[in-house]
Amino acid sequence: MTPVKLGLVGIGKIARDQHLPSLSRSSGFELVAAASRNAGVDGIANFASTAEMLEAMPDIAAVSLCMPPQARHEAAAEALRHGKHVMLEKPPGATLSEVEHLAGLAASHGVSLFATWHSRHAPGVEPAREWLKSRRIRKMTVAWKEDVRHWHPGQDWIFEAGGLGVFDPGINALSIVTRILPFPIWLTGAELTFPDNRQAPIAADLAFAGPQGEAVEAAFDFRQTGLQTWDIAVETDGGTLTLSMGGAKLFVDGEERDVGPEAEYDGLYARFAELIAAGHSDVDLAPLRHVADAFLLGRRRVTEPFFFDPLAGA
Repeated sequence: MTPVKLGLVGIGKIARDQHLPSLSRSSGFELVAAASRNAGVDGIANFASTAEMLEAMPDIAAVSLCMPPQARHEAAAEALRHGKHVMLEKPPGATLSEVEHLAGLAASHGVSLFATWHSRHAPGVEPAREWLKSRRIRKMTVAWKEDVRHWHPGQDWIFEAGGLGVFDPGINALSIVTRILPFPIWLTGAELTFPDNRQAPIAADLAFAGPQGEAVEAAFDFRQTGLQTWDIAVETDGGTLTLSMGGAKLFVDGEERDVGPEAEYDGLYARFAELIAAGHSDVDLAPLRHVADAFLLGRRRVTEPFFFDPLAGA
């Protein structure tokens, strides 16, 4: 099978940490170009914009978009109108409506759109989904707490409107929750904590309910230092299942199960290749919908200003 020629847009931290290594291992794609305002990739053609890249290299068949969500819709729509298959980093957009618009564009132009949720490809997620299928779930507890200064150093966009703040990592947890639960849930309450100088929350506490009284509680925090926490615990009538390290490890009643190595982004590109070959799209908006509900229903709490340089506010 001939690899699909692909252009990568947005050469920032996530592109360098995850996309470029996975593309170097992919048999389904050949990275032939990159587009970024401030960076480039050695050994391939580099451009300043998506439009410039698509104009100069019409043989590109697919585009993977890694820029912040606020700018993603315009680039994605341009690529789809050019008849290119498009892969969206998470979250797939700044709003539900713009992603739904992209889904319609993909359908009308006969190309594939893939709204990715990389945490669903963590090795423990599918085994957890299978284990939970045959059990009565009573309660789920989610703790997703990390240091924004480590994972998003100096990236002010994440605290701007549309950047989602702590929901940028928190939506990873919600993508796992909505994958492994065998029933839908809905938000019943939320408290969102905003720094006084920012437009997106730095912490959030959420409560959800399921169709038979199942309770889901989630705590997200961008201020955690030291050991980082990405855990989901599920109490059932057949024991307690725990996903830790973002789904990389799976435990049942404290006993670790073998789930294999981590390869989230390799899984994303394998899935994208499958979608292109089959002529299908995959646009699941459930995680983003829960975030939107949190902004609609959540109570707002204001805390002290946040600065990436701790000395800036001194």
